[in-house]
Amino acid sequence: MDPKNRLNDDEKDVNERIGRVRARRPRFTDEYVTLAHGAGGKASAALVDAVFLDGYGNDVLAELGDAGVVGLSALGQVAPGVSLAMSTDSYVVNPLEFPGGSIGELAVNGTVNDLAVSGARPAVVSAAFVLEEGLDIATLRRVVADMRRAAAEAGVRIVTGDTKVVPRGAADRLYITTAGVGLIPAGRALGAAQVRRGDRLLVSGPIADHGMAVMLARGDLAIDAPIRSDTRAVNGLVEALLAAAPHTRWMRDATRGGLATVLNELARAADLGVVVEDEAVPVREMTRAACDMLGLDPLYVANEGTFVAVVAADEADAALAAVRGLPGGEEAALIGRIVAEPAAAVVLVTGFGGTRMVDMLVGDPLPRIC
Repeated sequence: MDPKNRLNDDEKDVNERIGRVRARRPRFTDEYVTLAHGAGGKASAALVDAVFLDGYGNDVLAELGDAGVVGLSALGQVAPGVSLAMSTDSYVVNPLEFPGGSIGELAVNGTVNDLAVSGARPAVVSAAFVLEEGLDIATLRRVVADMRRAAAEAGVRIVTGDTKVVPRGAADRLYITTAGVGLIPAGRALGAAQVRRGDRLLVSGPIADHGMAVMLARGDLAIDAPIRSDTRAVNGLVEALLAAAPHTRWMRDATRGGLATVLNELARAADLGVVVEDEAVPVREMTRAACDMLGLDPLYVANEGTFVAVVAADEADAALAAVRGLPGGEEAALIGRIVAEPAAAVVLVTGFGGTRMVDMLVGDPLPRIC
């Protein structure tokens, strides 16, 4: 039979050939995002298949259902008293990539960390993208690869997501929203109501690295310093701390507004005073120098892989040793204590023995930092 003349082919053969062609993975050769990639048709399918399915690579996401369906066993041990925790956050950092990380790593680590400091063991994450028309696909692939690596390091799976494309100028290249789910073991209760006078403050590492790394990466300042973001998942550090100090009272990751802001939130919620020893707060020399040059207080600069915890005084040394014993926690420090007065306030004790009040952040000196 002449292969060019198939008008008389059997209908069954024709349908089988059509089926084989339709079953092929769509070819994806585009170099830039177009509005067609957000229209829900073949271009959308090709983008999802070539960038996201290839990038994340797990069986739940590959189903491409309207929801990522996982068995409860995937979340952890489900038993009486166990609570479900869910967190969501959006990421608009500028630039998309910076020393030490990218928007992709922030999007995974940030949601994982919000769950972890709530006492949960993170399990699954969703990821929704808003893409600006004209975004280069190479950048998108790098961001997705960063997300996959961050998820693997945190021990979570990205199981569902969404993609929208907006016209040029309607967004700044790329925004990501993630949500995460985890389980809080029975008997684990963290909150400001648990905090007691005499408790100690622990910070998991040096502060202000992330905010300064992003600010310098924008290239608007005549400062060249090798400062890297601290973005990382802290769930491993949190689990180690809670195992060593089971009576830990409270935890927060010190992101926007920095350490000063989260400590003020603690003081007001607990109606107790927070005393911080200035010289005990870990700040890298290069980061402190950059803050000084720009007139910024490191206490107010954002972090993305550093948390602060209130631990019982008799468990403080064990908690510190546990955190310092893991990668990312080597420079953890005990930085202060909880007092009765002045209530609902944060006081910094300087190296000269003086004191000053530390208020919450006013304004936004570092916009789009996460």
